[in-house]
Amino acid sequence: MSGADAPPSGADPDAEAEGGSTEDSDMELLRNLLARTLGLGSEPPERVLDELSLTGIARFMQSERCRRVVCMVGAGISTAAGIPDFRSPETGLYANLGRYDLPYPEAIFDISYFKQHPEPFFALAKELLPGQLKPTVCHYFMRLLKEKGLLLRCYTQNIDTLERVAGLQPEELVEAHGTFQTAHCLRSSCRHQYDLSWVKEKIFSSLVPKCDKCQSVVKPDIVFFGENLPSRFFSLLQSDFQKVDLLIIMGTSLQVQPFASLVSRVPASTPRLLINKEKTGQSDAFMSLMGFGCGMDFDSDKAYRQGLGVWGGLGGGH
Repeated sequence: MSGADAPPSGADPDAEAEGGSTEDSDMELLRNLLARTLGLGSEPPERVLDELSLTGIARFMQSERCRRVVCMVGAGISTAAGIPDFRSPETGLYANLGRYDLPYPEAIFDISYFKQHPEPFFALAKELLPGQLKPTVCHYFMRLLKEKGLLLRCYTQNIDTLERVAGLQPEELVEAHGTFQTAHCLRSSCRHQYDLSWVKEKIFSSLVPKCDKCQSVVKPDIVFFGENLPSRFFSLLQSDFQKVDLLIIMGTSLQVQPFASLVSRVPASTPRLLINKEKTGQSDAFMSLMGFGCGMDFDSDKAYRQGLGVWGGLGGGH
Protein backbone atom coordinates (compact mmCIF):
# COMPACT_ATOMS: atom_id res chain seq x y z
CA MET A 1 0.00 0.00 0.00
CA SER A 2 1.14 3.59 -0.32
CA GLY A 3 1.83 6.41 2.05
CA ALA A 4 -1.80 7.27 1.60
CA ASP A 5 -4.50 7.58 4.22
CA ALA A 6 -4.81 3.85 4.81
CA PRO A 7 -8.17 2.11 5.18
CA PRO A 8 -10.22 2.72 8.32
CA SER A 9 -10.90 -0.07 10.75
CA GLY A 10 -13.11 -1.07 13.62
CA ALA A 11 -12.59 -0.48 17.30
CA ASP A 12 -9.72 -2.32 18.92
CA PRO A 13 -10.66 -4.79 21.66
CA ASP A 14 -7.41 -4.02 23.46
CA ALA A 15 -8.64 -0.47 23.85
CA GLU A 16 -11.70 -1.74 25.69
CA ALA A 17 -9.40 -3.62 28.02
CA GLU A 18 -8.17 -0.27 29.28
CA GLY A 19 -11.42 -0.29 31.25
CA GLY A 20 -12.65 2.69 33.15
CA SER A 21 -9.76 4.99 32.22
CA THR A 22 -10.65 4.90 28.55
CA GLU A 23 -14.35 5.35 29.26
CA ASP A 24 -13.63 8.26 31.60
CA SER A 25 -11.44 9.88 28.98
CA ASP A 26 -14.14 9.50 26.33
CA MET A 27 -16.75 11.00 28.64
CA GLU A 28 -14.45 13.91 29.43
CA LEU A 29 -13.91 14.45 25.70
CA LEU A 30 -17.68 14.46 25.12
CA ARG A 31 -18.22 16.95 27.96
CA ASN A 32 -15.54 19.25 26.56
CA LEU A 33 -16.96 19.05 23.05
CA LEU A 34 -20.45 19.85 24.36
CA ALA A 35 -19.16 22.80 26.35
CA ARG A 36 -17.22 24.22 23.40
CA THR A 37 -20.05 23.73 20.91
CA LEU A 38 -22.71 25.31 23.11
CA GLY A 39 -20.40 28.00 24.46
CA LEU A 40 -20.68 26.76 28.03
CA GLY A 41 -18.13 27.46 30.74
CA SER A 42 -17.25 30.53 32.77
CA GLU A 43 -14.17 31.62 30.82
CA PRO A 44 -13.02 31.29 27.20
CA PRO A 45 -9.98 29.08 26.50
CA GLU A 46 -6.59 30.69 27.01
CA ARG A 47 -5.16 32.28 23.88
CA VAL A 48 -1.51 31.26 23.54
CA LEU A 49 -0.69 32.59 20.06
CA ASP A 50 0.06 36.30 19.66
CA GLU A 51 -1.34 36.09 16.11
CA LEU A 52 -3.08 33.45 13.99
CA SER A 53 -0.36 32.98 11.40
CA LEU A 54 2.69 30.87 10.62
CA THR A 55 4.78 33.62 12.18
CA GLY A 56 2.72 33.36 15.36
CA ILE A 57 3.19 29.58 15.38
CA ALA A 58 6.96 29.99 14.86
CA ARG A 59 7.25 32.41 17.77
CA PHE A 60 5.25 30.04 19.96
CA MET A 61 7.53 27.12 19.04
CA GLN A 62 10.56 29.18 20.11
CA SER A 63 8.99 30.04 23.44
CA GLU A 64 9.25 28.24 26.77
CA ARG A 65 5.60 27.27 26.52
CA CYS A 66 6.11 24.89 23.59
CA ARG A 67 7.85 21.73 24.77
CA ARG A 68 5.74 18.87 23.38
CA VAL A 69 4.71 18.74 19.72
CA VAL A 70 2.55 16.00 18.22
CA CYS A 71 2.44 15.56 14.43
CA MET A 72 -0.47 13.93 12.61
CA VAL A 73 0.45 13.05 9.03
CA GLY A 74 -1.10 11.43 5.98
CA ALA A 75 -0.52 10.73 2.31
CA GLY A 76 0.20 14.32 1.35
CA ILE A 77 3.65 14.27 2.92
CA SER A 78 4.69 11.31 0.74
CA THR A 79 3.24 12.14 -2.67
CA ALA A 80 6.30 14.27 -3.52
CA ALA A 81 8.38 11.12 -2.97
CA GLY A 82 6.45 9.43 -5.76
CA ILE A 83 3.80 7.61 -3.72
CA PRO A 84 0.18 8.16 -4.84
CA ASP A 85 -2.51 9.11 -2.39
CA PHE A 86 -5.82 7.25 -2.27
CA ARG A 87 -8.48 9.74 -3.23
CA SER A 88 -7.22 12.14 -5.92
CA PRO A 89 -9.70 11.79 -8.83
CA GLU A 90 -7.18 11.04 -11.60
CA THR A 91 -3.87 10.23 -9.92
CA GLY A 92 -5.05 8.55 -6.71
CA LEU A 93 -4.63 4.88 -6.03
CA TYR A 94 -8.33 4.03 -6.19
CA ALA A 95 -8.63 5.68 -9.60
CA ASN A 96 -5.98 3.42 -11.13
CA LEU A 97 -6.95 -0.12 -10.13
CA GLY A 98 -8.85 -1.14 -13.28
CA ARG A 99 -6.26 -3.72 -14.33
CA TYR A 100 -6.93 -5.80 -11.20
CA ASP A 101 -10.56 -6.60 -12.10
CA LEU A 102 -11.83 -5.82 -8.61
CA PRO A 103 -15.52 -5.82 -7.62
CA TYR A 104 -14.92 -2.31 -6.18
CA PRO A 105 -11.66 -0.32 -5.68
CA GLU A 106 -11.48 -0.66 -1.90
CA ALA A 107 -11.64 -4.47 -2.21
CA ILE A 108 -7.89 -4.58 -2.73
CA PHE A 109 -7.53 -3.53 0.92
CA ASP A 110 -10.50 -5.49 2.29
CA ILE A 111 -9.44 -8.33 4.60
CA SER A 112 -12.30 -10.63 3.54
CA TYR A 113 -11.50 -10.19 -0.16
CA PHE A 114 -7.76 -10.54 0.52
CA LYS A 115 -8.23 -13.91 2.23
CA GLN A 116 -9.98 -15.23 -0.87
CA HIS A 117 -7.98 -13.35 -3.51
CA PRO A 118 -4.58 -12.16 -2.25
CA GLU A 119 -3.04 -11.89 -5.73
CA PRO A 120 -4.22 -8.34 -6.62
CA PHE A 121 -2.86 -6.88 -3.40
CA PHE A 122 0.57 -8.45 -3.80
CA ALA A 123 0.74 -7.37 -7.45
CA LEU A 124 0.06 -3.81 -6.31
CA ALA A 125 2.45 -4.15 -3.38
CA LYS A 126 5.34 -4.70 -5.79
CA GLU A 127 4.87 -1.08 -6.86
CA LEU A 128 4.36 0.27 -3.36
CA LEU A 129 6.82 -1.54 -1.15
CA PRO A 130 9.08 0.76 0.87
CA GLY A 131 12.80 0.94 0.25
CA GLN A 132 12.77 2.43 -3.23
CA LEU A 133 11.93 5.99 -2.20
CA LYS A 134 13.46 8.79 -0.17
CA PRO A 135 11.77 10.88 2.54
CA THR A 136 10.48 14.37 1.76
CA VAL A 137 11.05 17.72 3.43
CA CYS A 138 8.10 17.01 5.74
CA HIS A 139 9.67 13.81 7.02
CA TYR A 140 12.93 15.61 7.74
CA PHE A 141 11.03 18.46 9.40
CA MET A 142 9.73 15.95 11.94
CA ARG A 143 13.26 14.65 12.42
CA LEU A 144 14.34 18.25 13.11
CA LEU A 145 11.60 18.55 15.74
CA LYS A 146 13.01 15.39 17.29
CA GLU A 147 16.58 16.73 17.29
CA LYS A 148 15.37 19.96 18.91
CA GLY A 149 13.75 17.91 21.67
CA LEU A 150 10.24 19.02 20.70
CA LEU A 151 8.68 15.91 19.14
CA LEU A 152 6.48 14.02 21.58
CA ARG A 153 5.06 11.66 18.95
CA CYS A 154 4.27 11.31 15.26
CA TYR A 155 0.88 9.73 14.50
CA THR A 156 0.97 8.59 10.90
CA GLN A 157 -1.64 7.10 8.60
CA ASN A 158 1.10 6.15 6.16
CA ILE A 159 2.51 2.67 5.75
CA ASP A 160 5.49 3.58 3.59
CA THR A 161 7.90 3.66 6.61
CA LEU A 162 9.46 6.92 5.36
CA GLU A 163 9.24 8.33 8.89
CA ARG A 164 11.62 5.56 9.98
CA VAL A 165 13.88 6.16 6.97
CA ALA A 166 14.08 9.85 7.94
CA GLY A 167 15.34 8.91 11.39
CA LEU A 168 12.34 8.61 13.69
CA GLN A 169 12.54 5.67 16.07
CA PRO A 170 9.67 3.20 16.64
CA GLU A 171 8.99 4.62 20.11
CA GLU A 172 8.47 8.07 18.55
CA LEU A 173 5.90 6.73 16.11
CA VAL A 174 2.32 5.56 16.20
CA GLU A 175 1.74 3.87 12.86
CA ALA A 176 -2.03 4.04 13.12
CA HIS A 177 -2.70 2.02 9.97
CA GLY A 178 0.11 -0.45 10.42
CA THR A 179 3.39 -0.94 8.57
CA PHE A 180 5.14 -3.05 5.96
CA GLN A 181 8.02 -3.46 8.40
CA THR A 182 6.70 -6.79 9.69
CA ALA A 183 4.28 -9.47 8.47
CA HIS A 184 2.46 -12.43 10.00
CA CYS A 185 0.98 -15.71 8.88
CA LEU A 186 -2.80 -15.38 8.69
CA ARG A 187 -3.50 -18.78 10.28
CA SER A 188 -4.56 -18.07 13.87
CA SER A 189 -2.86 -21.20 15.20
CA CYS A 190 0.46 -20.18 13.61
CA ARG A 191 0.91 -16.39 13.33
CA HIS A 192 4.62 -16.78 12.57
CA GLN A 193 6.32 -13.42 12.05
CA TYR A 194 8.38 -12.41 9.01
CA ASP A 195 10.41 -9.28 8.30
CA LEU A 196 10.23 -6.87 5.38
CA SER A 197 13.17 -8.37 3.50
CA TRP A 198 11.52 -11.84 3.47
CA VAL A 199 8.24 -10.39 2.16
CA LYS A 200 9.99 -8.29 -0.49
CA GLU A 201 11.89 -11.31 -1.79
CA LYS A 202 8.64 -13.20 -2.35
CA ILE A 203 6.75 -10.29 -3.87
CA PHE A 204 9.52 -9.30 -6.28
CA SER A 205 9.62 -12.92 -7.40
CA SER A 206 5.90 -12.50 -8.28
CA LEU A 207 4.91 -14.97 -5.57
CA VAL A 208 2.15 -14.75 -2.99
CA PRO A 209 4.07 -15.01 0.32
CA LYS A 210 3.27 -18.31 2.02
CA CYS A 211 4.28 -19.30 5.54
CA ASP A 212 7.33 -21.58 5.73
CA LYS A 213 5.69 -23.49 8.57
CA CYS A 214 2.08 -24.01 7.47
CA GLN A 215 1.83 -22.65 3.90
CA SER A 216 -0.91 -20.15 4.78
CA VAL A 217 -0.79 -16.67 3.26
CA VAL A 218 1.50 -14.19 5.00
CA LYS A 219 0.10 -10.66 5.23
CA PRO A 220 2.07 -7.47 5.93
CA ASP A 221 1.05 -5.84 9.20
CA ILE A 222 -0.92 -3.04 7.57
CA VAL A 223 -4.49 -2.36 8.61
CA PHE A 224 -7.08 -3.51 6.08
CA PHE A 225 -10.76 -2.67 6.04
CA GLY A 226 -12.35 -4.97 8.61
CA GLU A 227 -9.30 -5.07 10.90
CA ASN A 228 -8.59 -3.34 14.19
CA LEU A 229 -6.12 -0.52 14.63
CA PRO A 230 -2.96 -1.38 16.60
CA SER A 231 -3.45 -1.31 20.37
CA ARG A 232 -0.54 1.19 20.59
CA PHE A 233 -2.76 3.77 18.89
CA PHE A 234 -5.34 3.62 21.67
CA SER A 235 -2.94 3.27 24.59
CA LEU A 236 -0.77 6.29 23.73
CA LEU A 237 -3.35 8.78 22.53
CA GLN A 238 -4.85 9.03 26.01
CA SER A 239 -1.71 10.56 27.49
CA ASP A 240 -0.15 12.21 24.41
CA PHE A 241 -3.15 14.34 23.52
CA GLN A 242 -3.69 15.54 27.08
CA LYS A 243 -0.23 17.07 27.43
CA VAL A 244 0.54 18.26 23.88
CA ASP A 245 1.52 21.95 23.52
CA LEU A 246 1.22 22.14 19.73
CA LEU A 247 -0.52 19.88 17.20
CA ILE A 248 0.80 19.95 13.61
CA ILE A 249 -1.40 18.25 10.99
CA MET A 250 0.21 17.63 7.59
CA GLY A 251 -0.98 16.09 4.36
CA THR A 252 -4.18 14.38 5.45
CA SER A 253 -7.78 14.67 4.32
CA LEU A 254 -8.97 14.03 7.89
CA GLN A 255 -11.69 11.77 6.50
CA VAL A 256 -10.68 8.43 8.02
CA GLN A 257 -11.92 7.62 11.51
CA PRO A 258 -10.92 7.25 14.24
CA PHE A 259 -7.66 8.97 13.19
CA ALA A 260 -9.38 12.20 12.12
CA SER A 261 -11.08 12.69 15.50
CA LEU A 262 -7.71 13.00 17.25
CA VAL A 263 -7.57 16.71 16.46
CA SER A 264 -10.43 17.24 18.91
CA ARG A 265 -8.63 15.48 21.76
CA VAL A 266 -6.10 18.22 22.48
CA PRO A 267 -6.72 20.73 25.29
CA ALA A 268 -8.91 23.68 24.33
CA SER A 269 -5.99 26.13 24.38
CA THR A 270 -3.56 24.00 22.33
CA PRO A 271 -2.78 25.57 18.92
CA ARG A 272 -3.42 23.35 15.88
CA LEU A 273 -1.56 24.01 12.64
CA LEU A 274 -2.92 22.48 9.43
CA ILE A 275 -0.43 22.28 6.55
CA ASN A 276 -2.48 20.93 3.70
CA LYS A 277 -3.42 21.37 0.05
CA GLU A 278 -6.82 22.65 1.11
CA LYS A 279 -8.83 23.36 4.21
CA THR A 280 -10.11 20.23 5.87
CA GLY A 281 -11.30 18.98 9.22
CA GLN A 282 -14.17 21.42 9.53
CA SER A 283 -17.28 19.73 10.88
CA ASP A 284 -20.77 20.52 12.00
CA ALA A 285 -21.83 20.72 15.62
CA PHE A 286 -23.65 17.38 15.64
CA MET A 287 -20.60 15.41 14.47
CA SER A 288 -18.46 17.18 17.02
CA LEU A 289 -20.87 16.25 19.80
CA MET A 290 -20.69 12.61 18.71
CA GLY A 291 -16.91 12.68 19.13
CA PHE A 292 -16.21 12.19 15.40
CA GLY A 293 -15.89 15.79 14.34
CA CYS A 294 -12.54 17.47 13.90
CA GLY A 295 -13.78 20.90 14.88
CA MET A 296 -11.20 22.88 12.89
CA ASP A 297 -12.27 26.52 12.65
CA PHE A 298 -10.47 28.84 10.23
CA ASP A 299 -13.01 31.47 9.29
CA SER A 300 -15.39 32.28 12.14
CA ASP A 301 -15.03 35.06 14.67
CA LYS A 302 -14.48 32.40 17.33
CA ALA A 303 -11.30 31.08 15.70
CA TYR A 304 -8.44 31.59 18.13
CA ARG A 305 -5.92 28.78 17.66
CA GLN A 306 -5.81 27.51 14.06
CA GLY A 307 -3.25 28.28 11.40
CA LEU A 308 -3.43 27.23 7.76
CA GLY A 309 -0.56 26.60 5.38
CA VAL A 310 -1.46 25.88 1.76
CA TRP A 311 0.99 24.09 -0.54
CA GLY A 312 1.03 22.81 -4.08
CA GLY A 313 3.42 19.98 -3.19
CA LEU A 314 5.38 19.24 -0.04
CA GLY A 315 8.89 19.18 -1.41
CA GLY A 316 10.64 16.47 -3.37
CA GLY A 317 12.79 13.60 -2.20
CA HIS A 318 15.77 14.65 -0.16
